[in-house]
Amino acid sequence: MEKSVCMYFQVHQPHRLRQYRFFDIGKDSHYYDEFTNKTILRRVSDSCYLPANKVIHDIIEESKGAFKIAFSLSGSVIDQFEKYAPEVIDSFKKLAETNCVEFLAETYNHSLASLASPAEFKAQVMLHSKKIESLFGKKPVVFRNTELIYSDEIGAMVADMKYKAMLTEGAKHILGWKSPNYVYTNAINPKLKLLLRNFNLSDDIAFRFSERSWSNWPLTADKYVTWIANTLAKDEVVNIFMDYETIGEHQKSSTGIFQFMKFFPKALLLQTDIKFCTPSEICKKHQPVAPLNVPFPISWADEERDTTAWLGNELQNEAFTKLYSVEKQVLRSKDTDLINDFRKLQESDHFYYMCTKFFSDGIVHGYFNPYESPYEAFINYMNILSDFLLRVDKSKKTTKTS
Repeated sequence: MEKSVCMYFQVHQPHRLRQYRFFDIGKDSHYYDEFTNKTILRRVSDSCYLPANKVIHDIIEESKGAFKIAFSLSGSVIDQFEKYAPEVIDSFKKLAETNCVEFLAETYNHSLASLASPAEFKAQVMLHSKKIESLFGKKPVVFRNTELIYSDEIGAMVADMKYKAMLTEGAKHILGWKSPNYVYTNAINPKLKLLLRNFNLSDDIAFRFSERSWSNWPLTADKYVTWIANTLAKDEVVNIFMDYETIGEHQKSSTGIFQFMKFFPKALLLQTDIKFCTPSEICKKHQPVAPLNVPFPISWADEERDTTAWLGNELQNEAFTKLYSVEKQVLRSKDTDLINDFRKLQESDHFYYMCTKFFSDGIVHGYFNPYESPYEAFINYMNILSDFLLRVDKSKKTTKTS
């Protein structure tokens, strides 16, 4: 039985909102903090995207194509790359040319549309797929929803869009006694295969790598390879999924993260018979063992592995419901600016900043959170939404007149 490792990275930066005051409503419809967006994108490009892409390209060449990897780039981050750092797009294109990198589909605006509107969800996925194909020359065949959000119904929608596989979390409360280290299928449409994140091995890098109080610190390439080999002694596939910003941004260069990324693939290929595979290759090599029943949405966020990081309190739900209440009016207007703003305001980050779960403990919820409190995030978003709703109402009157 062949054993495989699938490494996947999520690449995303939101369109951060500027400080928008009550008195701006109806007078100023410019919502975004372009200076902050440019500053953060340039910084993360220099600390993570460019050097990490070079490391990965070097490993692919040195391994003669034995090292393979997958990415999903949100449309939000692609738009900002094109505007502020086109060289990052070029470096991803260089990776694409190796034929060892797979680019996945997702919602264009890293949105929660799958939880609110099947029509908007499908529209964003189609937009994203076209964008990826235009940049990298291949139409995506594997799907990764925002923050790995998944349920039986969401999977069925993805299957209807002809994707052959989907990535999600290997959540304990869903798996029970089952292992995340196998391929599963959607419970409604078994044509859709499911690749489940091994959260222990993923979080060892993403969260614990530089934690000196961790009993396994420091994490070396040899140690990590041993853990993977032990995991795959009985199982088939280890899926290591994380944010790309882990490399060089969340885990700074000084922690040794780049050295780890250089040596881990080499160590795995030299010391074991385990192969690196892209998600598409996993689907070809490994047969699913069973359908996975997921009646309620799961994600890779927090201990709960659900959607409460975005829709867990009244603030979030009010903002979310109000935004999607005007979906039909926005699309009917055929106003490009209005539709673009509607989709940028859907970015999951805006709702994440309103999360109150950890605020009482003084923990900043979200690495790039620009707000001092979830209440400040809510007020700012609702001020912008108020102006946006005025524009929608104006467009409705214009549409009726014409």
